[in-house]
Amino acid sequence: MDSLSINSLLKDLKNSDVTVREQATKKIWRIWFQQKGIYGLEKIDHSQKLLDAGEITEAETVLTRLINEQPDFAEAWNRRAFLYYSISDYKKSLADCKMVVHLNPVHFGALHGMGLCYAALGEYGEAIKAFKRALAIQPYSLVNQKLILECTFRIS
Repeated sequence: MDSLSINSLLKDLKNSDVTVREQATKKIWRIWFQQKGIYGLEKIDHSQKLLDAGEITEAETVLTRLINEQPDFAEAWNRRAFLYYSISDYKKSLADCKMVVHLNPVHFGALHGMGLCYAALGEYGEAIKAFKRALAIQPYSLVNQKLILECTFRIS
């Protein structure tokens, strides 16, 4: 990953211009998905098609195999976290989100996912912390702002 271009794009996420932010977000996701080249991208795409078809176990197998082959591929962990979240296995999803953030500390998607998992588990204080970490990277994210308010309301 080219850290100079990522740093520039991360800076653009804080730009007041919505178009600049949206373009930066798309470029960052593209970089993350393409981290391991065509092979990794094809495996993630295949797992998504399986998930869309309701073939959860097969999608999990594809992602787990990819993670075992390329354990530093943050997006593979993130896609499996999404899979687990989609079947309400919040603890497994949370563990994978934590691994994504370990590999890629600025992965706002995984930080958002962590917040969603903590909220689903009723751990609203931890959810707020995760959403705030995501918000530090994407300060204009209305969804994270809204979720912080919702979690704060649930605590009070």
